[in-house]
Amino acid sequence: MTPALHDKASQLVALCKARKLTITTAESCTGGLVAAAITSVSGSSEVFERGFVTYSDEAKTEMIGVNAALIAKHGAVSEETARAMAEGAQRAAKADIAVAVTGIAGPTGGSPSKPVGLVFIATARSAMLCREFRFGNPGREAVRVQSALEALKMLLDQAAAGGGP
Repeated sequence: MTPALHDKASQLVALCKARKLTITTAESCTGGLVAAAITSVSGSSEVFERGFVTYSDEAKTEMIGVNAALIAKHGAVSEETARAMAEGAQRAAKADIAVAVTGIAGPTGGSPSKPVGLVFIATARSAMLCREFRFGNPGREAVRVQSALEALKMLLDQAAAGGGP
């Protein structure tokens, strides 16, 4: 666990405790790294509902209800799939806030249209936000850590946003 991940996760847990918000994660390329960062914080059980590691397309459909036709049309690494993952995780966990991460960590698996380092992160609360990141190819672990850090930042933004759960 990098210090930056732990620091962001600590901020997130404190904010969610203060606002009485619960969190869920749906992770593909990060393989549970976001959930691990959150649960590394003492007291996270008050806010962390559950995490889904949906590495395969089948896991995305079976565990959190992502439509297989959506994945077939847009690909597992797409804004549409990230949004569907966040919505599905939020619904399945009955959590206030969800984050979903899907991407290509590398070093293989990229293509000209979807290069290594391409990651989509979506958060759902009362509003949905999805961002595309292009981290390049600094190495598999670097892409995973950068993705997890951005996911935590987006969760913090959603937790800080006004409105109810």
